[in-house]
Amino acid sequence: MSSINLIYSFRVRLLLVLATLLIATLGVQYYLNRRADQKQATLNLHAQEESARIIAEQEQALAAAFRLGVMSISKNDSLIELRDRSNQPLLEEQAGRVTNILVVDSMGHVIDSLNPRYTPIKQPDGSLQYFNLHDVPLPRLINPGLQADDGDVRQFAQASATMFPPEMRAGAPRAFSFPVDTTDGRFYVIIALGTASAPSGQLNRASLRPLVYTVGIFLGATLITAFLVWRFTQPIKDLSEAARRVAAGDFAFRVPAERRDEMGELASGFNEMIAKLDRSRIIEAKLNQVERSAVVGRLASAIAHEIRNPLNYINLTLDHLRTALAPEESKKRATFERLAVQLKAEVTRINTRISEFLNYTRPAKLDLRPLDLRAQAEDALHLVEVQAAENGIQTHIEQKGTVPPVIGDAESLRSVLTNLFINGLQAMDGGRGQLSVTISAEDSGRRARVDVTDTGRGIAPEHLSQLFEPYFSTKETGTGLGLAIVKKAIDDHGGTIQVQSKLNAGTTFTITLPTKQNGEKK
Repeated sequence: MSSINLIYSFRVRLLLVLATLLIATLGVQYYLNRRADQKQATLNLHAQEESARIIAEQEQALAAAFRLGVMSISKNDSLIELRDRSNQPLLEEQAGRVTNILVVDSMGHVIDSLNPRYTPIKQPDGSLQYFNLHDVPLPRLINPGLQADDGDVRQFAQASATMFPPEMRAGAPRAFSFPVDTTDGRFYVIIALGTASAPSGQLNRASLRPLVYTVGIFLGATLITAFLVWRFTQPIKDLSEAARRVAAGDFAFRVPAERRDEMGELASGFNEMIAKLDRSRIIEAKLNQVERSAVVGRLASAIAHEIRNPLNYINLTLDHLRTALAPEESKKRATFERLAVQLKAEVTRINTRISEFLNYTRPAKLDLRPLDLRAQAEDALHLVEVQAAENGIQTHIEQKGTVPPVIGDAESLRSVLTNLFINGLQAMDGGRGQLSVTISAEDSGRRARVDVTDTGRGIAPEHLSQLFEPYFSTKETGTGLGLAIVKKAIDDHGGTIQVQSKLNAGTTFTITLPTKQNGEKK
C-alpha cells in the first residue's frame, strides 16, 4: 500500500485519532499543571486572608457574646432582651456565628440561655426550675477557665472531651467557657459558636478544571471515534444487505464503492464478484439451453423423420387417388375431391408444425450480410397487405433519419417480421385498426431499431413475462412457438426484443439489431 493510500486506511486513521488524543491530553495536563502552580500561591494567599477574616469575626463574635453574658449576670436582664438591644450583627440568629449563650452557676444550673427552650421555668409556687448543664446539647467544650469543683460542671467537661476528641476537624462547631466571679459567687458564661470553615468553592473549581478539560478531550475523541466506527460499520451493513439480495437472486444490485479505504476495496471486490456470478449464471443458463436444445433437436429430428415418412406416403396416395380412382359420377367426384383436399391440407398443417418445431430446436445457420432493414420490412408487409385490406386495417411504414444497414440473414429477418405482422393482425380480429412499423437508429448508429405497433386487444400484464417462452400461447389454436422462434432468431442475430402492451389499447414489439457500423461484419 502506498503512502498516499495509507491516509485512507481505517486502521491508520484510528491510530491517528488515538495518538492525537494522547498528545492533546498530555499537552492540556502540562499546561494546566503550570497554570495550577502559578495560581496555587494566589489561592493559598486568598485562603489565608479568608481564614484570618473568619477568625477575626469569630473573635469579635466571642467577645460580643461574653460581654452579653456578663451584662446578663450584672443587670439581671435576659440574654434574649440584651441581644435584641445590642444591635450587634454577629450575634443575630441568621448570622450563624453564635448559636447559643449559657449563664451557668457553680452548681451546673442554667441561669439564662439565648435559646428560650433552656431558660428557667417558673413554677406555680413562684420558684424556678433550672435545667442542668449536662441536659443542654453543646459542641466540644473549650474550657480554659473551667475550675469549678462542682460535679455537674466537671462531668460536662469530661463528657464533652469524650464526645469531641482533640483530633476533631478544624472549623467544626465548638463551645467556650469563661468563669465570672461576682459577689453572689462564681458563674460561667458558655458560648457556642457555629461552623467557621473557610469557603472552598474557588478551590474546588480550581481542582475540577483540569478534570473538565480532560473529560472534554476524551468526549471529543470518543465522538470522532464513534463517527469513524459508524462509517466503518455502515459498509458492512450494505454488504450484508447485498449478500441477502444476491442470495435471493438479485444480481443487478451493487454496493456503493466510493470509499478509498479497506471497506471500499472490499465493496469493489464484492461488486466484481456479483458481476462474475451474473455472467456465470447467464453463461450457465445459455449452456443449459443449448444442451436442452441439442437433446430436443436430436429427438425432434428422429421423431420428425418417423412422422414425415408416413405423411409423404399419405400425401402421394391422396394424389394417386385423386387422379386414378376418382368416381365417375360428378356429385361423388366433388365430394371425393373436397375430402382429398382437406386431407392434404391437414397433412400440410402437420408438416408445417413439424417444421416450426425443428426450426426452434435446430442450431441456426445464418447467412449474415448487410441488409436494408426498411426493404426487409416492406417485403414482409407485402405478404399481409391483402389480409389487412380485407379486414379494414391500415398499414404504415415510417423511417426516422438515416439507418445504416443491419447485419443479418434475409430469410430469418423476413420470417421474424412476418410473424409479428400476423400476430398484430390477429390481435385486431374486429378489424378497423392500424398496424404501423417505425424504423430508426440508436446508439450513435451502432444499432437499428424497429417498432411494430398494433391497436389490438393488448396482452394481459401477467402474460408478458411468459410471452417468449416455448409452448405458451393465449390463442386457443396457437402452438406457442411463433414468438419463441422470433426470440431465438433475434438472439442469434445478437439483437434484443421487448414488448409493451396495454389491454384494449394495443401492443408494441421493439427490436434492436447490430448495424454494419458496429463492426461485426464489413
